[in-house]
Amino acid sequence: MKTLKFKLYNHKRNRHLKCIVNASGTIYNHCIALHRRYYRMWGKHLNCSKLQKHIAKLRKRNPSWKTVDAQAVQDICQRIEKAYQLFFKHRDKGVRPPGFKKVKKYKSFTLKQNNYKFLGENRVKICGRVYQFWKSREIEEKIKTVTVKRTPLGEMFMFVTVDAPSEPTVKVETGKSAGFDFGLKTFLTTSEGFSIDAPLFFKQSLREIQKANRELSRKQKGSHNRERARKNLVRRHEDIVHRREDWFWKLAHWLTDRFDVLYFETLNLKAMQRLWGRKVSDLGFRSFLQILEWVAQKKGKVVAYIDRWFPSSKTCSGCGYVLDELDLSVRRWRCPSCGSENDRDENAAINIKQVGASTCGRGKVSQAQPAFTV
Repeated sequence: MKTLKFKLYNHKRNRHLKCIVNASGTIYNHCIALHRRYYRMWGKHLNCSKLQKHIAKLRKRNPSWKTVDAQAVQDICQRIEKAYQLFFKHRDKGVRPPGFKKVKKYKSFTLKQNNYKFLGENRVKICGRVYQFWKSREIEEKIKTVTVKRTPLGEMFMFVTVDAPSEPTVKVETGKSAGFDFGLKTFLTTSEGFSIDAPLFFKQSLREIQKANRELSRKQKGSHNRERARKNLVRRHEDIVHRREDWFWKLAHWLTDRFDVLYFETLNLKAMQRLWGRKVSDLGFRSFLQILEWVAQKKGKVVAYIDRWFPSSKTCSGCGYVLDELDLSVRRWRCPSCGSENDRDENAAINIKQVGASTCGRGKVSQAQPAFTV
């Protein structure tokens, strides 16, 4: 399956969609309150089917809730259930249960089988009203779901999930493979002898962000000037996100054009953020790997991951000698066994390639381990 993104034209009737998103946020908060109340009373987790039946009864009595499609309400309950199951499975790793959200910040609702219809050209009927959207591509596959999403700027987007063929559409065999090591000073160091520096888009725009934050803090709460300042700040952040994503897409295509198999080390991003904070978020390792996996699958390439506990930096790529300790400040070290001088990052990338080739092979994308851990 794949998801197509379309932007809806700005129009006065979009207020109807925003009201539906607000009503969805109210239903979401009510479901969270029911979950907590049920646990306080009975000490058990509220079953999803019971919650859906109860919300269906309440929906008949509440006029604003009726604007939300019945299947969209079921989807809200299913989202909460998935979040609780993730909490039960990974609470030892710091995952928290779902909580309340501000209605103004609630983002989307999903239609599964009905209450939407594509009328031809660039018109779509959603919840009984007709809207226009930028039709940047044709929708040829079978539609599974339609999600309407509101951005912090108030713009409306439509995400259409369709059945897509599993076979790659582009196949270019190069016969090459490479290992890659992530770093803070250098974004990627490769086993092939070259490195890639990250632009650090947030750091470049830090002064503009700080200025926009100061302007927002000076405005009176509830005023039009404060809302204007808030949107200005959001635009600054969106510009950073768009530039970073554009760079990720171009880099992913460039790497998959050069190599058939790409080996990476599994990352513990939570621990990295605790140590280095904002810079890890600015580098965006998680987002890059997600984009790279999608591009690799599209082109029939392989992205595989080695064990996160493998000492790639402390192992000599020439003879296999493993150091007892290697401080993070040491960028180059000499092997006591064979006497070769190793660059920390390049040596790690070579080891990642060697271990990946011996353990992962040429299997499916992400076959070894997930790209990152919680």
